Amino acid sequence: MIKMPTKKYKLLKNETKETLEGTKLFRIQALMDFSIFKKGEKGGYIEKEKNLSQDGDAWVYDNARVYGNAWVYDDAWVYDDAWVFGSAWVSGNARVYGNAWVSGNARVFGNAWVYGNAWVYDDAWVFGNAWVYDDAWVYDNAWVYDDARVSGRFNLTVSIDFELPRVVIDTKEKLAKLLQVMNKLKLKDD
Repeated sequence: MIKMPTKKYKLLKNETKETLEGTKLFRIQALMDFSIFKKGEKGGYIEKEKNLSQDGDAWVYDNARVYGNAWVYDDAWVYDDAWVFGSAWVSGNARVYGNAWVSGNARVFGNAWVYGNAWVYDDAWVFGNAWVYDDAWVYDNAWVYDDARVSGRFNLTVSIDFELPRVVIDTKEKLAKLLQVMNKLKLKDD
């Protein structure tokens, strides 16, 4: 006898929300106990089952929304009022919460956290033990990784292809200083 895989959640067709673009999202409900979640517990909103893995402890809850070709898998959680959309992926033990947005082809994975009013989009990656929070924006091809912390009210669009030990960039002045150092390195390289 072949055992069919067990689903951990279902879409609730009678509890929906609509995105700004008009995409219909469905609330999810746990069909079994897993991680800290209990059978019958309602989660957040997804467009389709391809947005949230039936495997692992991945979960979307509170008022969080995942749609488009976005995918949450492994043991990642998206919660509070966070949105993950486009073709973004959230995986590993990553957490996306608060009013954070992850979109485009962005990747958040490992033990990374994106929270507050932070945005990670385009082809940006946040991974390792990195945090992006408050009002920070990480985009283009930028990578934030290891134990880096990016916060505050500025945008990070640089790509760094060398390792910096634990960089905390929390003001525009610190970002300007980093960019000056990077420009000096670039001039030496030319």
